[in-house]
Amino acid sequence: MATIQEEENLIDYSPKSPTKGGLKTMPFIIVNETLEKVASYGLQPNMVIYLMKGYNLEAVTATSILNIWSALSHGLALLGAFVSDSFFGRFRVVAIGSISSLFGMTILWLTTMIPPLRPLPCDQFEINECNKPTPAQFFVLLFSFGIIAVGAGFVRPCSIAFGADQLDNKENPKNKRIMESYFNWYYATIGMSTLVATTLIVYIQDAFGWQIGFGIPAILMLFSVSAFLLGSPLYIKVNASESLFTGFFQVLVAAVRKRNINLHSANCGNYYHHSPDSEIQALTNSFRCLDKACIIEDPQIDINRDGSASNPWKLCSVEQVESLKSLLRVVPIWSTNIMVQLSLNQFSFSTLQIQTMNRHIFFSDFEIPAGSFSVFMVITLIIWIALYDRVFVPLMARHTGQQGGLSPVLRMGIGLVLSSAALAISAITEAIRRHIAIDQKDIYPQDGPNIASVDMSAMWFVPQYVLLGLADAFNAIGLVEFLYSELPKSMSSFVVAIFTLGMAVSGFFGSLIVNVLDSVTSYGGEISWLSSNINKGHLDYYYWLLAFFNILNFLYFLLICQYNRPQGPS
Repeated sequence: MATIQEEENLIDYSPKSPTKGGLKTMPFIIVNETLEKVASYGLQPNMVIYLMKGYNLEAVTATSILNIWSALSHGLALLGAFVSDSFFGRFRVVAIGSISSLFGMTILWLTTMIPPLRPLPCDQFEINECNKPTPAQFFVLLFSFGIIAVGAGFVRPCSIAFGADQLDNKENPKNKRIMESYFNWYYATIGMSTLVATTLIVYIQDAFGWQIGFGIPAILMLFSVSAFLLGSPLYIKVNASESLFTGFFQVLVAAVRKRNINLHSANCGNYYHHSPDSEIQALTNSFRCLDKACIIEDPQIDINRDGSASNPWKLCSVEQVESLKSLLRVVPIWSTNIMVQLSLNQFSFSTLQIQTMNRHIFFSDFEIPAGSFSVFMVITLIIWIALYDRVFVPLMARHTGQQGGLSPVLRMGIGLVLSSAALAISAITEAIRRHIAIDQKDIYPQDGPNIASVDMSAMWFVPQYVLLGLADAFNAIGLVEFLYSELPKSMSSFVVAIFTLGMAVSGFFGSLIVNVLDSVTSYGGEISWLSSNINKGHLDYYYWLLAFFNILNFLYFLLICQYNRPQGPS
């Protein structure tokens, strides 16, 4: 193995820029991404409690806001990737995103320190005497969430690629190993950042209050911005080029414009346009209607002298058409991950449940913060990945001769089953917790998170978090590997954007389910299943409903595997 100095010399040898890029830029980029993750992830676990206590919001309203916030943070990754590829380049987009996150976190921090930015606290001696936030107070809160979401959407899809720009040197014979090492360390720092965020930051919020608990993420984000901008003179800054998104739209527009062309007509034949700088690729039989986008009607008008299309919105290449076809073919399998992501995003209600329980460890005085229990899921994810890669795969290869372990589709299916089991255990655990609470007469007239403690250990929640961690490890990683195997190599950087889009859809879908369920179950003056006083509500029914949806999702997955087998890239 080469030393770091040897790798540095090999990387700096790049003729593109002998004084820029290389390992010397990594501290600035890794620090930027690590601190951004710690800051943003540290805000999420306890946010439902802050919204209910600080803004007097109902549990359903708070959960809906957080689901939409999560959806925007992930969905805007597509916008960040598009803006980066088409207009500003990765450096500017990461810089804009980092500054945006800092601005949003600072505003959120100010809501904890300036009383007029929040409604007055509830009158604990009167029923329903809670002041709701004014439109101005609500606007400031939602504005801070929106600005943070824009920052996350700009930083996350571009940061890893920007780091790869600094190290990628095709003329270096050790380039592949250096890039693999970079990706391993990058994802390792993300895992560590998540652990720090869900333990240390959440503990500080519980122990020292919101002002310090939200102030530290804002300060960390300031260091993140500063570190990234300090490294600016050392970076290789790749200019923006044509975006893959633009190519997809061009195929759709061109196919619509040529919708009246007969694919089997004598005039057109099989005369298709191929990109001058790509290998010859044959059209597949799926989504034949898109083939019209690459039919050359008049070579004298449609083709330039260099072989390129004179109007890319009327004539596309076979490679562009096949890229879009590949994307459409993986959509059914991709859609099955949405339900898993929705199951993983039940932290808001879980935090309310755990807050009512005994969170001490082995009769000690130390109490685990309610928002930190998701760390069991993260730890499970990390441990399983290590065991699978270092133990299971070699053993399987030794006894079966099959390299690479389980197939991506099989792993996805296992993840769906584990997700269903986790929701079923969640429902059983909540039924037990609620039964104990009723026996202890802990149903109080006031709503909100200030419900008396239940004589039940919060460790009952560990099994469901472990199962969710395993479900994520099997399904999410299997999906990413599946996407890489099914999509053309030219779309490899698009895989992350597709995956984050699923997380965004799950956030919006989760918000819809929560609001519809609350309206239906509270109809006619009944107590909602999702009541802010969880002892009055029926979160166990809600979890059973999600478990049922997960089972339907698994059956849908089996149907796809049976009747819609995806094709590999041509």
